[in-house]
Amino acid sequence: MKTKLTPGLLAFIFLFSCQPQSKPNDYFNLGETGIRAGGIRMIPIHGGKYKVWTKRVGNNPKIKLLLLHGGPAATHEYFESFDSFLPSEGIEYYYYDQLGSYYSDQPNDTSLWTTTRFVEEVEEVRLALGLDSSNFFLLGSSWGGILAMEYALKYQKNIKGLIISNMMSSAPDYGRYADEVLAKQLDPAVLAEVRALEAKQDYANPRYSELLMNNYYTQHICHMPMDQWPEPVNRAFKHLNGVIYTMMQGPSEFGIGGTLKNWDRKADLPTIEVPTLTIGAQHDTMDPEHMKWMASQVKQGRYLYCPNGSHLSMWDDQEHYFPGLIQFMKDVDSGTFRKE
Repeated sequence: MKTKLTPGLLAFIFLFSCQPQSKPNDYFNLGETGIRAGGIRMIPIHGGKYKVWTKRVGNNPKIKLLLLHGGPAATHEYFESFDSFLPSEGIEYYYYDQLGSYYSDQPNDTSLWTTTRFVEEVEEVRLALGLDSSNFFLLGSSWGGILAMEYALKYQKNIKGLIISNMMSSAPDYGRYADEVLAKQLDPAVLAEVRALEAKQDYANPRYSELLMNNYYTQHICHMPMDQWPEPVNRAFKHLNGVIYTMMQGPSEFGIGGTLKNWDRKADLPTIEVPTLTIGAQHDTMDPEHMKWMASQVKQGRYLYCPNGSHLSMWDDQEHYFPGLIQFMKDVDSGTFRKE
């Protein structure tokens, strides 16, 4: 029996076919039960003594990206530009404030602020989030890059792909680059005033911050005028835990002078076997040539260069940063990754 296609039926079929068809979209299914919290979880660490803040965005069983912020003791907030790029690619990712940072517990215990303990914290977070070598991508930015390298050197069996964003593999080398290259790019009068304040260890002087903000940060941290800095970047600076930052990074912005001042993993890079992306930028506080060299030292390395970027290339060179990052994760996931 054939159905007669009357003009009315034809019109109905045409109109129906032109309507957007509803399809289940699992990307927004966070698997939450009970009270839904938008993907936010406070994860117990250190034997359940403390909790750290995490927020999940998206759902992709094959690509799950954990973001390690810088500082030490900055916040996840300067990663918020990822919201404009990763969801449209179907990538699942996790914001995470490390212990001592603004949205997590902030204990007053100086024995906690070591790379060794932070590595174990990342492992606890990984286990709680259910990430493994079939899906776990780890991105560390600045101090987070140190933490990501340290984690990979101990736990790379858990990682699918590693991203070291805007961080060298040696604090002494970073210090030399800051002194021999970046400092010389400052106006001599500005540099002289900065050095004079540092010689007196007068780091709390508002003039010290003013000089750095207007002459150094706008060139090498976020390469744009201060009044154009994105709100999430300003918010992250506002929420920085200065006590932990000064203890580990040190009070000066020219290199690392705190407990991390002798940190150096150059010789250990060849033991990193997982696919690895290193990201460097022309105006960065870190030497972009060093980051390029790092990609040649790991077993499976690729280098992403951001010609317009600085330390926060995810803001000032988005046109290079995000396509390169996304392509790396997709290449690793598809099995088409090739080292460069």
